[in-house]
Amino acid sequence: MAKDSDNKNYKVIAENRRARFDYFIESDLEVGIILMGSEVKSLRTGQSNIAESYASVEDGELWLINGYISAYKQAGVFGHDERRRRKLLVSRKELARLWQAIGREGMTLVPLVMYFNDRGLVKLKIGVAKGKKVADKRETSAKRDWNRQKQRLLKQG
Repeated sequence: MAKDSDNKNYKVIAENRRARFDYFIESDLEVGIILMGSEVKSLRTGQSNIAESYASVEDGELWLINGYISAYKQAGVFGHDERRRRKLLVSRKELARLWQAIGREGMTLVPLVMYFNDRGLVKLKIGVAKGKKVADKRETSAKRDWNRQKQRLLKQG
């Protein structure tokens, strides 16, 4: 998924910034997601959160669990449950690869970003990730602080 500034349809809906701090992302994959109409309408207003969600392979299918999409007021009784499980669309070969990847110790599937692609479809970028230890998180924080300090010094000099 390349950020295409020329594309007027490309729009980030929700981003899991904490994922790169809490996990080592080994690989990522763009997947589709099955949504109800009221969910898409709500996403167009930008009211969603994937920070506390994760993906899971169950019964040969890939699911997004605990992803939040706010209720669409105009849907009334035909609306959706805000934290329902949502099926993710992926090829069988990719699903087998993901199944093997999470079979390894400490690996999990973490949603990284949800966005509208160039055709206006909702896509989700998930990453195969391994959890960081506290020392690794400290190191990441120290690197970020050093880079910020370095930029400040270069700007002054």
